[in-house]
Amino acid sequence: MITTYSIISLLFTASYQAILVYLITGWASLKRGKPVPRSFKTKVTVMIAARNEEDNIEKTIGDLLAQDYPHELTEIIIVDDHSTDATAAIISSYADRGVRLLQLNEAEPLNSYKKKAIAEAIKLSSGELMVATDADCRMGPEWLSSIVGYYEANDWYMISSPVTYFQEKNLFELLQTLEFSYLIGIGASFIGNGRASTCNGANLAYRKDIFYEVGGFKGIDDVASGDDELLLQKVAERFPGSIGFLKSSKAVVYTHAKHTLKSFLQQRRRWASKSIKYKDHKVTALAVVIWLFNLFLLLDVLLGVFNPVFIKLFLWQMLFKILFESAFLLPIMSFFRRSWMVVLLLLLSPIHILYFVYVGLMGNTRKYSWKGRMVK
Repeated sequence: MITTYSIISLLFTASYQAILVYLITGWASLKRGKPVPRSFKTKVTVMIAARNEEDNIEKTIGDLLAQDYPHELTEIIIVDDHSTDATAAIISSYADRGVRLLQLNEAEPLNSYKKKAIAEAIKLSSGELMVATDADCRMGPEWLSSIVGYYEANDWYMISSPVTYFQEKNLFELLQTLEFSYLIGIGASFIGNGRASTCNGANLAYRKDIFYEVGGFKGIDDVASGDDELLLQKVAERFPGSIGFLKSSKAVVYTHAKHTLKSFLQQRRRWASKSIKYKDHKVTALAVVIWLFNLFLLLDVLLGVFNPVFIKLFLWQMLFKILFESAFLLPIMSFFRRSWMVVLLLLLSPIHILYFVYVGLMGNTRKYSWKGRMVK
């Protein structure tokens, strides 16, 4: 029994290592963004769905207005999603600077208010290229021009760009940054390998006509989240090879880690809930393999209480886990200019086992809270 179990556990370990090698290759295949031309021709609509963001929205708007992309080719639409604070009033105060406010007023409850907000913004837009970000994000002045330059140089249908955390205040938030970089790296690496798996809606661009060509959010609007990954997979299924990842420091969007464990787990459960709608079953299969690998690690520890052989097995698996994850994360954290954070894997990697197993279970079995609403 021990032998059979150990063989299965080691097979999942080898499978996880093979996945990481695949991801390492994908990240290395992505070319760094080249300097962009200064003669642009694309009309761009920047879209934000905002709900109760009075503490953040003004800084985000300030960054958008400070972009070096031609103002005559830029449109900013911010959709207020039934905010109960001063969010709408703050947005309105920028009307004379070209910021358009759209307020949702649905009488009937929805399960996906954010998708509704984005769809309404696209309907109102006049741009060719839709660029989505969030109301609590920050970006440098060349963010938009780097995205559009990459779009015009390659004629992508959709562009995923990097997102990271910043201004961390404690170890808990630093660990989130490393874990989040792992997730961003997975999405980028898949694109580097010619496939599309995940992305982040805080930094996502796509052609307006392509959004309508794939049916918008139809078929995925019963899930509260997924305005990013599920749309990306619809585009990937309909137009293979049409998605790019912009590996440029100028294109990075910055946001904040969650301040509490409860809010962190709610967010990760929300992200995990999208997996039931993934169109690429190979991506789903890889996610299941990673989950099972972590489950076996957890079982090794529990069985080790009765037999020390399992503890030895666990330690060897952890050694290879940390080594391969370090090899994957080092170039990614180097891209974000925070290579030193890889040392935190020594602490994050064992914690990640519990977290990954928990989120994988709970993300698809229970409702969760998002922006003050219970959704699924």
